[in-house]
Amino acid sequence: MRAHPDQTAPAPFTNAVLDRRTVLASLGLSLALAGCAALAPDAPPVATGAVVPAPTPTALPRPLPGAIPPPVAVPLPTPALVRVGVPSGTLSGLPGEGSLLAWTVDDGSSSDVVARYAQFAADTGIRLTFFVTGCYDAWTDNAEALRPLVASGQIQLGNHTWSHPDLSTLADAEVTTELSRNHDFITDTFGVDARPFFRPPYGVHDDRVDALAADLGYTVPTTWYGSLSDSGLITDQQVVDFATTWFLPQHIVIGHLNFDPVTRVFPQLLGLLHERALTAVTLNDVFTSAAHP
Repeated sequence: MRAHPDQTAPAPFTNAVLDRRTVLASLGLSLALAGCAALAPDAPPVATGAVVPAPTPTALPRPLPGAIPPPVAVPLPTPALVRVGVPSGTLSGLPGEGSLLAWTVDDGSSSDVVARYAQFAADTGIRLTFFVTGCYDAWTDNAEALRPLVASGQIQLGNHTWSHPDLSTLADAEVTTELSRNHDFITDTFGVDARPFFRPPYGVHDDRVDALAADLGYTVPTTWYGSLSDSGLITDQQVVDFATTWFLPQHIVIGHLNFDPVTRVFPQLLGLLHERALTAVTLNDVFTSAAHP
């Protein structure tokens, strides 16, 4: 099975506005963890519709050097946001101007990495969106730890298909089966509705795939605007470098639940959010939908 691409996606959606004054300010520093597994990066995402390019930032600040302070295990409150209706078409960023960041993670080929992300969330209160590929044992292995975080809304689950194929290469019935089987797995295992957000494997989708997904209630193909580039194995420092490039206001950033380097630099990544006064949010924190009014 192939892993996700690690190139940037189209510029962020910008046709709705959030109340910037309602965004919570900072995040505390947290805990470094460790993990395992294997995959490799591949082709860039294919998104439909016209996009408006945004400038790529330059001379971004680096994470603070030196020793990591002791973890602060104080749960963070739910962000007090003015939610807006979920947009139509491909979603690759958060609307308007603000200080929000959607940190999303995909796949789940490593049970250890899923476990460490769950512990990271439990220890710090950080809000994350997991795009589940249900064929991986990691999701049932870690279901008990994840359920309370999912039930509270701190971790949101999205649909990343059952077995991670390129949906554009499948027959209509196969596309429907990939999404519906994974939908049922998420509902049965975690008791939540993952609609309307689905992330097409490799970022590849087209009008036919989008229509088939929409028939199931998955009306929002969700890509990204920045990547930790960790679908394959990279170094701890490379993870930090990619986060330094892409942890920016109103971005949806993609990471992966496959390899352990990211789990060893959680404190640096959380420190970067704090340094930039970014608030991590789930997609449901930002958007209303039929499944999550």
